[in-house]
Amino acid sequence: MSGKSVVSRWLLVVLTAVMCLSCNRSVKTTSIERPVFSGDSAYAFVERQLDFGPRVPNSKAHTDCAVWLVQQLRRYGADIELQKGSMPDYSGRMQPLINIIGHYYPDSIVSGQQAIMLCAHYDTRAWCDEEPLYEDRKYNVPGANDGASGVAVLLEVARQIGMNRQLKQPVDIVFLDYEDQGTPRLYTGVQHEDTWCLGSQFFAKQYPNRQERYRLGILLDMVGAPDAVFLREMFSVQYAENHVEQIWRKAHALGHGRYFVDKAAPPITDDHYYLNLAGIPCVDIIHYDSNNAAGFASWWHTRQDDIQNVDKATLQAVGEVVLAAIDN
Repeated sequence: MSGKSVVSRWLLVVLTAVMCLSCNRSVKTTSIERPVFSGDSAYAFVERQLDFGPRVPNSKAHTDCAVWLVQQLRRYGADIELQKGSMPDYSGRMQPLINIIGHYYPDSIVSGQQAIMLCAHYDTRAWCDEEPLYEDRKYNVPGANDGASGVAVLLEVARQIGMNRQLKQPVDIVFLDYEDQGTPRLYTGVQHEDTWCLGSQFFAKQYPNRQERYRLGILLDMVGAPDAVFLREMFSVQYAENHVEQIWRKAHALGHGRYFVDKAAPPITDDHYYLNLAGIPCVDIIHYDSNNAAGFASWWHTRQDDIQNVDKATLQAVGEVVLAAIDN
């Protein structure tokens, strides 16, 4: 989860009661038909992204990966739209960005039918802020889990749709740019606000008819870790509670309750936050580690965010849940 940050510690104390209450909530687990999804294929998509190197904005690896993503979506039958623009970074400098949008439509398009947005960020952080040694913080994050995992799941979703999967409503697969370049620890200049999630901020401000177009958004961030835990994140519940409930129920019905745990997580600043503010009800499926002070895996924003911290079984579970969600 690149540009993610968890709210202040004092608020977590307030949230403790909410978490405890949710611990005892039961989830209906009626089984449903298991969607066809390949964790092996998704894992290969992670590896391919890592082959480019860290996908830091304005780098060759970032550009090459963006071109490849467009090629893959087009290969799997999507109509491609590129949303180009610029946003000010942590230092106030304008930075170019490109959001990549793949449009999928059902065979019979109903006039005015709303779409589902599936999104993930495709950039990787330029600094390993969480490295214990100061000299190691200058390195780029490989971004196997924080970036590549969400993109990989959505590419496999696109592949499945491309193999004549019957859609019941339009689906947009959106790869968001410049999510993970928020103010680095190494920076000592003037602090600017809202320096994370620039791609989604730009989408939320500029994409035409966004409120009317989307009935639901699902954001995937850090969805590949072994034994990942996806909790009900607070902003998701605040803005899209019914969708959270339905998605978690589907996860349990598919037998993925070990990943989609029925507990509350604190609010996390991620791409979904800005989409929700723009009127798109958006659910964040994101790994949250309550045993780590940062709220994320111990190797988050370090040089260890590499392929050894991505698991095919986790990708499989998330992919099945996402496909089950768009089927209804």
